[in-house]
Amino acid sequence: MIRSAASASGAASTLRTPPPSDYDLASRRPGQALRDKIRADYPSLIQRTLAWALRRPENASWRTGLRGELIVSRELTRLRRHGWRALHSIPLSPTWDIDHLLIGPGGVFSINTKHHRDKTVWVGDHVARINHGEGRSYPRSSRREAAIVKKVLDRECRFAVEVNPVLVFVKPAKLTVQPSLQDVRAIENRQLATLGPLAGVLSPEQVDAVYAVARDQRSWTGAV
Repeated sequence: MIRSAASASGAASTLRTPPPSDYDLASRRPGQALRDKIRADYPSLIQRTLAWALRRPENASWRTGLRGELIVSRELTRLRRHGWRALHSIPLSPTWDIDHLLIGPGGVFSINTKHHRDKTVWVGDHVARINHGEGRSYPRSSRREAAIVKKVLDRECRFAVEVNPVLVFVKPAKLTVQPSLQDVRAIENRQLATLGPLAGVLSPEQVDAVYAVARDQRSWTGAV
């Protein structure tokens, strides 16, 4: 159970001041981890342009993922008027990040973005299938990420924070979700707007407390 707003406000004031700029994830751009991968493998603009022109698989995959995260970030920006805050590309390790973390009056949502434009997507309890292909462990990965986020926020906020895993599919031709999938939301990017009116889970003070912890990169040290 989440503690009272008063105690959450106290936790925010005693635990966190705004982090130094080097540790402030609020300034981190959507898709930053993918941008870093592209720049590391293709340091110059000429190399990146050539990789794109030659359709090198890893470069194409990263760019597709980046476009998806940018689309989702724009949808999340629209939720600000409802009191929501978003962080992007939260680094858990050198090779793993949380695509987006949404914090607001309706709770905390760990968002895993998948860009499968114009493709048929089926989502079951444990795997997703794209164009009826092999199963991909998207639901399991989303659960794992949400569990890591919860562990960090519970520890640093000093009050229990429920974290909801969300799979967001960007512009699929068709999305089918098995009714048995109850603990992971699987939605299209346009459906993120339905989170906006959600309320009654976190008070404004609790939103401030959770956001203060989540934006500090040092909170995530040793998370995995």
